[in-house]
Amino acid sequence: MRTEMDFIHEVLDGLLQWIESLGYFGILIGLLIEVIPSEIVLGYGGYLVSQDKISFWGAVLFGTLGAIGQNWILYWIGRYGGRPIVEKYGKYIKIKQKHVDISEKWFNKYGVGIVFTARFVPVMRQVISIPAGMARMNFGLFTLLTALASLPWSILFVYLGSSLGENWDKIDEKAAPYVQPAILIAIALLIVYVLFKFVRSRGKSV
Repeated sequence: MRTEMDFIHEVLDGLLQWIESLGYFGILIGLLIEVIPSEIVLGYGGYLVSQDKISFWGAVLFGTLGAIGQNWILYWIGRYGGRPIVEKYGKYIKIKQKHVDISEKWFNKYGVGIVFTARFVPVMRQVISIPAGMARMNFGLFTLLTALASLPWSILFVYLGSSLGENWDKIDEKAAPYVQPAILIAIALLIVYVLFKFVRSRGKSV
């Protein structure tokens, strides 16, 4: 008798085959809609690199573009829909109200720099785009910070997927030693950014 886990595996296999059939655009669309986590899409992209079906930098480029595109959508949802849209439709795009509340507090407390730092924190890396849109953050700066954070993320997971090859599905274990330092570095950069803002505001008030 087929279990729920069997069904989930079948769906996942189907989605991965779909990504493989589309190549680079499969990675882009997979990141854009993120039905499955970005780490899996990028890791599978790395596996396709190891099979010589796509190139490493092509996978990184389309992975980064997909991440930027996804966050553009969330930014415009925040800018033109705001809280009412999130409250009504958030569940359909896997965004919980409590995550929006937390990300909005972060944004209000730390400013635009959090758009970069939050990219390294699970869940928050997408949700932070909504308060950025609600605050009407400069779209060019938003895109730049999103790209700067998405690029190393794409490089890391495509590289790990390609190095694991057939064992790419063990990417979570392989990525753990890299993700932790990345989060710490991002937090350190945020602290530097907050201190910079504080010193600059003190200088203006003198």
